[in-house]
Amino acid sequence: MSDATETLPPCPECSGVYTYEMGALLVCPECGHEWSPASAEAAAGTEDDGLIRDAVGNVLADGDTVTVTRTLKVKGSPGGIKAGTKVRNIRLVDGVDGHDIDCRIEGFGPMQLKSGVVKKA
Repeated sequence: MSDATETLPPCPECSGVYTYEMGALLVCPECGHEWSPASAEAAAGTEDDGLIRDAVGNVLADGDTVTVTRTLKVKGSPGGIKAGTKVRNIRLVDGVDGHDIDCRIEGFGPMQLKSGVVKKA
């Protein structure tokens, strides 16, 4: 088991070294971040290009339509944003704390999302 831990990459969110595999995903027990090994390899090779990519590695641009890949909690909302919600006409920004998409979600209003929780539609 220690050999597998040594070969897994650190968490892209918190740089934690105790990542483990759970099915097809890698999981960080320190921050709870989940990602696929393929997207981690793609992101590792393209981090320096300055492009913003979605959860599966597609390059995002202003005006794109994206789909939320997992249910997101929103402060003040009982249900949050459901997985599968389409967000139209996004705007890429240099946001705070990794929130690099500025958008307006119907029923919630204007907000910022992380590119790692959306995929290009």
